[in-house]
Parts: sequence; C-alpha cells; structure tokens
Amino acid sequence: MRDTTGIRALLFDVQGTATDFHSTVCGAATRIGARFPEVDWPALVNDWRAAYFRATARPRTPADPWVSVSATYRRTLGELLDERGIALTEPERDELAAAWERLVPWPDTAPGLRRLRTRFTLATLSNADVRAVVSITRLGDLPWHAVFTAEMAGVFKPDPAIYAMAAGYLGLEPPRIMMVASHRYDIRAAGALGFRTAFVARPLEFGAGSPAADTAFTGEFDLEVTDFEDLARRLGC
Repeated sequence: MRDTTGIRALLFDVQGTATDFHSTVCGAATRIGARFPEVDWPALVNDWRAAYFRATARPRTPADPWVSVSATYRRTLGELLDERGIALTEPERDELAAAWERLVPWPDTAPGLRRLRTRFTLATLSNADVRAVVSITRLGDLPWHAVFTAEMAGVFKPDPAIYAMAAGYLGLEPPRIMMVASHRYDIRAAGALGFRTAFVARPLEFGAGSPAADTAFTGEFDLEVTDFEDLARRLGC
C-alpha cells in the first residue's frame, strides 16, 4: 500500500462502483418486458451501458453540446429496442430508462461508507445527473456529505474539469482527495491531476460470468480493494 496520509476527502463513482446497476436494471427490464420472454435482457442491459459509455466519451462541440445522462439513456434505449424489434411502448421505455435512478447499492456500500465517514468527507463524483444521484442516495440511505455530478460541470468524466470542480467545491488540493472507482479510466484521469486513487474490484458489475468486469490488481493505484469495507479497513476506519 502506498502512503495515504494527508487524505481528507473521498470521491466516489456511483454507477457500478457504489451500486449494482446490472441487477437493478435487468430486474426492471424483465418485469416491464415480461411479454417478450425471448429477449436476453441481461445482454441488452450491457449493450445499453456500452452505448452510454460511447455517448459520454464522444468529444463535444458547440454544435453537439453536453446532454444529460437521463436523456442519453433514454435515447440509446430507444435505438437498441428499435434495432432489435422490441416493441415496448413509450411509457414502458420511459419507465425502464428511469430504472437508472433507482440503482441498488452493493451490500458493502452503506456499511463501508459509514465507517469511512468517521474520518473523511465523502462525496459522489458521478456522470449521472444530480436528480439520479439524489434518488439513489435517498433510496439506499447512503451517507454522503455532498453530491457532485457531471451535470454541475457540464462535462463527463474523464474530462479534467469535472475533477477540478469537485476539488474546488471541497476546498482541497488534489493530493488531499482520493477518487474511488471500479473503472480504471476514471481513476487514471484523476491520478493524472494529482488525486490519490483507489480501485474497487466489482466482479459482478456486468453480471455473473461477464468478461467485461476488470478486477485485476496491478499495483497501478494507491489502493486496490475488494469492496468499500476493505477500503475502510485499509484507510484505518
């Protein structure tokens, strides 16, 4: 473990790192699309998530301005359903897209955060909209001190501006802040700006048996942990 003294705040990715999006959204899709038993909903959910990543990673221009994550999920869902000929109604599509605002935390999330809260300021740094993160926080009773999202910066991670925005609101220099995520691109971007970094392995992020989950501990980051309780232990909480 690298030296982690001097850290005063932790920033957390939400979708995938703090919450089990795959099980939550698959459950909603299976229920809403029950009349389409032939559909492989878990595969569609992972394709949907991949479409979200492509959309948010695309460089923006004045002619192609930033759009909310909720709008991105709704648009990409419609495209995927139409490509596959899955005739969900518009209200059903709206309801399914809203599942991203009801993501269920991993079992270790709330207990780990409560331990970490005793020593550190805790905040989200999510690409999801403020409304979605507030909804997830309320439903999961998650003990953040603050909510920061891409919507507040007008850019998506890994744009440097979103990390700078969070540091500015916290009133701390990057070395005093640790970015916690299960996505290497996110913590690599934060680390390049001087933030401390913690990688959380989430083997079930894309469902059981999915090869998409990246869980290898490589020594690249300040901490590499199995879950939030492990993170709390490693940080002395």
